[in-house]
Amino acid sequence: MAEKRILITDDDKQTRDLVATFLGYKGYRVFQACDAMEALEMIEAEDIDLVVTDVMMPKVNGLEFIKRVKAVRPEIVAIVYSAYGNSVMTANLLKAGAFFYLEKPFDLEELDSIIQRGFEHFDMQSRNYRSVPSIKNRSRIKMIGESPKMLALFELIEKVADSDSTVLIQGESGTGKELVAQSIHELSTRRNKNFIPVNCGAIPDELLESELFGHMKGSFTGAVANRIGRFEMADRGTLFLDEIGDMKTSLQVKLLRVLQNRELEPVGASRSKKIDTRIIAATNQNLEKLVEEKLFREDLYYRLSVIPVIIPPLRERKEDIPLLIENFIEKFNRDNRRSVQGFDQEAMAALVAFEWPGNIRELENLVERMVILKGTGTVTLQELPDKYRGNAAKPRLETVPLPHGGICLSSAVEEFENKLILQALEKTGGNKKEAATLLNLKRTTFIEKLKKKKMFAPELAFAS
Repeated sequence: MAEKRILITDDDKQTRDLVATFLGYKGYRVFQACDAMEALEMIEAEDIDLVVTDVMMPKVNGLEFIKRVKAVRPEIVAIVYSAYGNSVMTANLLKAGAFFYLEKPFDLEELDSIIQRGFEHFDMQSRNYRSVPSIKNRSRIKMIGESPKMLALFELIEKVADSDSTVLIQGESGTGKELVAQSIHELSTRRNKNFIPVNCGAIPDELLESELFGHMKGSFTGAVANRIGRFEMADRGTLFLDEIGDMKTSLQVKLLRVLQNRELEPVGASRSKKIDTRIIAATNQNLEKLVEEKLFREDLYYRLSVIPVIIPPLRERKEDIPLLIENFIEKFNRDNRRSVQGFDQEAMAALVAFEWPGNIRELENLVERMVILKGTGTVTLQELPDKYRGNAAKPRLETVPLPHGGICLSSAVEEFENKLILQALEKTGGNKKEAATLLNLKRTTFIEKLKKKKMFAPELAFAS
């Protein structure tokens, strides 16, 4: 049986040593880390299976630590403990992916029992992650990813590629819908014919019909010659209709006719033309909702969504972020004659923890910017724009406009002081001693302020 590897993370060496000694006696291989950043490095270096961690730690608290662990290694089991627990904090820890929460002080035999259950959970999780889909033609898929969701997507792409069925790709903006369409085309029997992309939202309504179906000379002002449309350009190939949800209703009718009859009628033509074009459509909108609102034809929706393909947003496959960053650095170093080595551990951890509302497109833009500005060497956390540094970013002081009628200075100072105290408590997970240190106050002075203001640190920990 493989040796079980546990990491104890706590800034209190006495507690850390006690737990490590006990678990070592129980037969586990035990590692120690004094803070979250050291722990994250050790998780990768030592192939850790289970983490036992304190919540109240400097720099990065236990909640943020669990989020980062789960982003990098989602199968790892995390058991957390704290002397300052409350229901809100517990709920947030479990929501972030913690397996179990213990109040400190805790019984070591109880911890061992929870760890045994944790390893049963780990074995089950590991089996799920090891069941990797079989992908025969990976080199033709124009996307990067090793996460379970992306491997499942690659397997689906391979399965649907050789059919002529219509595919509807759905995903948020910036997730790579056109890359999925290109991959389907490259894996199909149509790969030697044209792949023609059309952004339905970027072409004016009055021009889109002619762009798709073509037109005859003299059919409208400016039509000085016959012109074939995108459908004919993609004959025996693939037509990719991006942002299909933006297409106006009158054109939806004509598109439906093409899908049903496999023939089209150019603008101004007196007869139809037969075509053999595979249609792949994409949207970042909820087409079902548009159907309910009568903005998209129901019959066309069902024609398009014969095979639905859903691309996960980047925040749901964060384990792919380091791989994507490495690829982008190589690309932009080559394109811009730069020699950036990468991002340091803290910077990478911050980028993995970021939610990426703009998905891969936003990540790519950031990496390009940092490669150009840095030029050489390693990008550090402090060199990242503020929005990507998360909890590490220094809070900016608010600018308070002075009204014409004046202001009560003592009230304004009191309000500002309260905000700083709340920030300090939030950053330290409710630890009064650490919050006092952040504000350069004595612990007794800080506690007196809390009493005077009727603030109670434990109840504030991780408040939503």
